[in-house]
Amino acid sequence: MDFELRSAPEKLEREQRERMQRAKAKADRERRAKAEAARRRDALEASNRERRLDAARAQEEADQKMEEVMQLGKGISFSHMFEALRYDGPGDKIKLPPSSFKDLSDQGALDKGPMYFRLSKVRDRVPGTSPDQDAEEATCCGVLEFTAREGSAQLPSHVWNNLFQSDIPDVPLIEVRYASLPKGTYAKLKPEGVGFSDLPNHRAVLETALRNHATLSENDVVMVNYGQLQYKLKVLELKPASSVSVLETDIEVDIERPDSVFDNEENQHVLVPLETGKVESGAVEEGKFRYYKFSVEEGVAEKVASGCVNIEVKIESDTSGSDTDIYVSRHPLVFPTQHRHEWSSHEMGSKVLILKPKDATLVSGLYSLGVYGFKGTAKFQLSVAVKDVIDSQRIDEQGSVSSAVNGDSVVCKNCKRHISSRTSVLHEAYCVRHNVICMHDGCGVVLRKEAAADHVHCSKCGQAFQQREMEKHMKVFHEPLNCPCGVVLEKEEMQYMIMGCLVLGLAATFCHTFLPSLPKVKHQSSTCPFRLIVCRFCGDTVQAGGQPLDVRDRLRNMCEHESICGSRTAPCDSCGRSVMLKEMDIHAIAVHQKS
Repeated sequence: MDFELRSAPEKLEREQRERMQRAKAKADRERRAKAEAARRRDALEASNRERRLDAARAQEEADQKMEEVMQLGKGISFSHMFEALRYDGPGDKIKLPPSSFKDLSDQGALDKGPMYFRLSKVRDRVPGTSPDQDAEEATCCGVLEFTAREGSAQLPSHVWNNLFQSDIPDVPLIEVRYASLPKGTYAKLKPEGVGFSDLPNHRAVLETALRNHATLSENDVVMVNYGQLQYKLKVLELKPASSVSVLETDIEVDIERPDSVFDNEENQHVLVPLETGKVESGAVEEGKFRYYKFSVEEGVAEKVASGCVNIEVKIESDTSGSDTDIYVSRHPLVFPTQHRHEWSSHEMGSKVLILKPKDATLVSGLYSLGVYGFKGTAKFQLSVAVKDVIDSQRIDEQGSVSSAVNGDSVVCKNCKRHISSRTSVLHEAYCVRHNVICMHDGCGVVLRKEAAADHVHCSKCGQAFQQREMEKHMKVFHEPLNCPCGVVLEKEEMQYMIMGCLVLGLAATFCHTFLPSLPKVKHQSSTCPFRLIVCRFCGDTVQAGGQPLDVRDRLRNMCEHESICGSRTAPCDSCGRSVMLKEMDIHAIAVHQKS
């Protein structure tokens, strides 16, 4: 009984303590629940506030972009994202889908003249980058046609290479925005390699290349084609803006010198200056060219035309396992090759080439000289000199005196030469023992019996050579050549132009003028689409192209370039009417009765 009385207060105390603990735990849970609710409420408010700020920034950026688009397009809003596709074509004019034409025409863009666009790559904005950094990877262009498939824009090589200079993504996306560009007044360009300034009328060549362009942008690289050669020129500066229009405007152009002048010249088409009368040393590898240039002044040209002096090209080369060839041309043919030149010498070893132009009025000017490594790596010494012809005339006179026929001479039965009758018996006895006549049709050369085995004739052209020279002759003249246009012909059928040529030396001569019955119509002077011509309308040296589509142009002996170039219009001097250049003479006769 006493035990129960003592345990009752303890039980009551324990129950009170437990109730207090449960009340305290409940209060703690309620306090934590209130704090969590407050935290969630604050987070939700912060998230909503951040979304409102993002929406405000996005709206601000959209408004700013729209303002920029409107300002860039002078009131025309056109900004679309396209997948970039590449197509082969000249110039900087892109192809857009038909929906773009409708969008632009609805805003009256067609009434504002030529349309220009600003192109930029679409990429995820990296934190810390600015719009100016993205602007460095942008360029401007014109539009060619609206025939691309929807959602894509086709870019020519010029625009593609300037826009994707470094990395090309798997799916290249670009943003195309309509832009209003000012007409350019000044441009500064810089060739990335050497040799461009060596081209005759290189400014006219650049002007011809820019005819396919509608715009220019700073840091762009412009490709200029001259025959089979390509030159890259970087746009350093433009005025009055960083992107300008080049349509229907006159631009002052400055061309800076490249950084490297003659670095790595063996792998480039570079014309090394060659002074008349001085010796230039060099080396050329097998299958490669080393190019030089020299000029002939008016005073020297008059002496050459009168026959008082000759232009002599001399090369002395090491003949131990190596050999060279010489090819010479007169500008505008800048870089002579095996099948495109005016003079050549294929003699083995050292050689002398005398240049004799057919037209005496075309002697002065710039000449290009190419030393070709025919076999092995050859070291040579090259010189160009102007020498009198008196010495050679004396040699001819002495030869004519010595070969005069005396009245008491007889003809040797073996060598067919005129011999004095007093010594004819001794001569014939000696001649039969030591000499033999070549029995090849048309040859008849008298040879020593020990040298007769070394005397051979080409089975194709019939020319006579030494045995060691036949391999080079067959390779130079009768080995098929691959023309860049795809035609395969022998050298005499491929030859571009043959002028008079005279080669002096001890070995047999490999001059083109001695080849029998060369065709008058040569492939690379009449039919090759890559041949260089001087356009009768623009005056530039350009590739001729194929046959024109218009039958009337073919009857007027025009090439493809002249047919297209002559389609440009110009105002008539008499009536001011716009007439195509190729129809200007007919217009003058039919309308103005001018002969």
